[in-house]
Amino acid sequence: MEIINTKLEGVVIIEPKVFGDNRGFFMESYNQEKFQQVGLKYKLIQDNHSLSVEPGVLRGLHYQLNPKAQTKIVRVATGAIYDVVVDIRKESPTFGEWIGAILSEHNKRQIVVPKGFAHGFCTLVPNTNVLYKVDEYYSKEHDRGILWNDPDIGIEWPICNPILSEKDKVHPPLTGADINFQYGDKI
Repeated sequence: MEIINTKLEGVVIIEPKVFGDNRGFFMESYNQEKFQQVGLKYKLIQDNHSLSVEPGVLRGLHYQLNPKAQTKIVRVATGAIYDVVVDIRKESPTFGEWIGAILSEHNKRQIVVPKGFAHGFCTLVPNTNVLYKVDEYYSKEHDRGILWNDPDIGIEWPICNPILSEKDKVHPPLTGADINFQYGDKI
């Protein structure tokens, strides 16, 4: 696999080796030993799967507070998304900055979203299946979010009028968000 670093510390894009022929393809989407060899030493304990039927579904920006913060490894099984990660670690040199990447069934890329980062994505095509592994269980009590179109963050989403959940419509901007991550905390 190839690891592509981003401007956000700890946020990396993974390009797995894909073996294809006239029948289709084979790839390892996760191999604990290989991940650890490249420095991705997470104890992943849960798989999540979301289906978005329509293009333009936007989910996010989500995170969980400490001590139930989650690292996520996100990939797309079918379809395509514009995936976004925002640094929300107080006093980080990249606090409030974001990166975006297209993940699709065709490019088979994955993204690692460490603790201390908010995550969201927008579907680009119908019937998009997103799979992600996490290293902590979901906790409603620790579940938080940031407004998807916070002008102080300035994410350049590929859509103007996304399909949002009621919860995602009312998240606060970054300046009013409940955050307990500090730059330098173990990610």
